[in-house]
Amino acid sequence: MTASFPSQTSADLSALNTMALACQAEQVITLSDEAQLEQILQDKAQHEPLFVLSGGSNVLLPPKLQATVLRPLLKGVTVVSDSDESIHIEVMAGEDWHQLVLHTVTSGWYGLENLALIPGLTGAAPVQNIGAYGVQLDDCVTHVRACHLPTQTWHDFDKAACQFGYRDSIFKQQAGEWLITRVGFALHKDPSRVQAGYGDVQAQALQLANDASRQHITPVDVMQAIIAIRQSKLPDPKVLPNCGSFFKNPVIPTEQFQSLQAQFPQVVGYRVDECYTKVAAGWLIDHAGLKGGGIAPILSHEQQALVLINHSANLGATKASQQDVAATQHYIQQQILATYGIMLEREPVWIDSDGQINLSNTTL
Repeated sequence: MTASFPSQTSADLSALNTMALACQAEQVITLSDEAQLEQILQDKAQHEPLFVLSGGSNVLLPPKLQATVLRPLLKGVTVVSDSDESIHIEVMAGEDWHQLVLHTVTSGWYGLENLALIPGLTGAAPVQNIGAYGVQLDDCVTHVRACHLPTQTWHDFDKAACQFGYRDSIFKQQAGEWLITRVGFALHKDPSRVQAGYGDVQAQALQLANDASRQHITPVDVMQAIIAIRQSKLPDPKVLPNCGSFFKNPVIPTEQFQSLQAQFPQVVGYRVDECYTKVAAGWLIDHAGLKGGGIAPILSHEQQALVLINHSANLGATKASQQDVAATQHYIQQQILATYGIMLEREPVWIDSDGQINLSNTTL
């Protein structure tokens, strides 16, 4: 390997994950183009195992990571095709996600506005199939380019090949095997097409439209409303370390939801189809009396129960570890199971010490 690669040995990753967990890695290599990756993989034997770390916003790192960390920070947004009705763009993996949303919406390219203020980089977005306020990434994705690390081969995925599901994809199913370098999007240019089915989003977007003397809300209104809502509810990771929504909204049989609703009339749920209903995990945690609760230094956020906060710095304690998070996760899961008969699933990705992703929902 040439010396031109930005590399750091025995690296502290506590500042590179938004949960600020203590983690020491053997080596970190920053990638700025695809050619660098090809050269690194040619020298693969000296750098096994490999672990891909993007923006660090959805991972729970171990105290010691016995792997070479690859950080894909490739930059660029390219217009693939453009018409009066739509535009297709290709975005490099290292572009900041929220800045991408701002750029597209202010350019009159719509479809990503509901996903504003989600932390992280674009390359990580397909792995979790990020979503918020009724929209998922796969609503707009056209293709993904990724390198399969075990075979050192490049693959171009169309949308179907990505196998997207709720917070899921082939990249998550085959965890640790893929490094995404490019993501393609199809966006529209119709300002009358909006997704504002959530009451608080619609109310704030309507207020913004009214303030501008307009009768109808626009994608810009929706984006600004969602930014305001998220800022009012979700803590800034730079101030209070967290990895965003910690638990998935459970999807349960509608019959089970109706039984739950009979016992808890105010429970919040959203119909998925004729058979299933998605339940608001934040409501379950909040109304179980767990908002602000947990096992120190990892506690549920006092304003948004779905977010777990690392309070170790505020408590003057040593840096929190992965096991501290696991303790609070398990505590909340057991309380919700006992109260509502629902087992919550963790959303952030748990990383084992060898850099492998552990899909277990307990990890205790």
